[in-house]
Amino acid sequence: MIVRKIEELVGNEVLARVLTTWDYQVILPEGAVIRQDYIEKLKDLGIREVCIHEEEEGQESLILKMDIECSVKEKVRDILEKHTYKHNEDLEELSKTADNIISNILEESRVVEKVYDIKQRNADIYEHSISICSMAILTALKLGLSSKCIHDIGVACLLHDIGLRYQTFDYSDRELEELPAHEISEFKKHPIYGYTAVKEEDWLTEASKDIILLHHERLNGTGYPLKTRNISQECRIVSVCDAFDEMICGIGCKRIKVHEAVEYLKIYKGIKFDAKVVDVFLNFTAVYPVGTHVLTSEGEIGVVVGQNRDFQDRPILRIIRDKDGGNIKREVIKDLVKVKNLFIEKVVG
Repeated sequence: MIVRKIEELVGNEVLARVLTTWDYQVILPEGAVIRQDYIEKLKDLGIREVCIHEEEEGQESLILKMDIECSVKEKVRDILEKHTYKHNEDLEELSKTADNIISNILEESRVVEKVYDIKQRNADIYEHSISICSMAILTALKLGLSSKCIHDIGVACLLHDIGLRYQTFDYSDRELEELPAHEISEFKKHPIYGYTAVKEEDWLTEASKDIILLHHERLNGTGYPLKTRNISQECRIVSVCDAFDEMICGIGCKRIKVHEAVEYLKIYKGIKFDAKVVDVFLNFTAVYPVGTHVLTSEGEIGVVVGQNRDFQDRPILRIIRDKDGGNIKREVIKDLVKVKNLFIEKVVG
């Protein structure tokens, strides 16, 4: 459910709550489809905003549809696992794959306006590559980059961790500092290995190759492998998305929760990461994804069932336990944008 101003309606939206006059006369019932000819009539009645369904309650809002992600993941895995340092004709197929991802993202209605649920998961480098590809494409779209730049970013994201395929030690859900020195050194070379693997690919642009080499560099020079501060806008976008996704997947670090990764980006905004890129990224990233269990300031346990546009840290909760730990027998929904004195204390479970 989302609150939409009347002037933002385009027609065919579905009402999430009954619409009444000041004296409780029903104008439109819950579930009614708002036709275009209704919009002007609602304006005439002085209605300023309505609650509409954006997705089904409790359903995740995903940048890339799950069936598309699964099919793309298998294609990416198949291509990259056959890759060697020699020229591989199949590798060029990833250019079409990136275009497919871009097209699927653009097909989604109001794609640049939504808040998306990005969840913790395991350290699968192929899933990670597709995830940051979709996040980086969306960030680039919101920043108004050209279609060529967006394509370069998409292809580079699918290839950015190809160098990790040559690592033989376990780096998942482990802090780099906990690894032996030689393994740390090897891990930090994976951008070089990746760049070396693709530098002779004529179909790949120099911008994409630079992203593969520089996606772990930071604005303050604390990144690797070159410790450069000279980072293109495309690479700045990928570095933010990559850092966030690595933290929630546990790739070369301990896996942390989404709200902790969000806080990390906020802390290092303008220091390690481009401030504008971070702001745009966090604008569409739900701090508490759908399905997250939280403790409220009133001592209740709630589960996130929806998001609020422009209020990424104020989701819609369904309360499942009262402050005494008892189960809630009837449905209690609390929208934290509307219940202004209620806050999330911490994530539980």
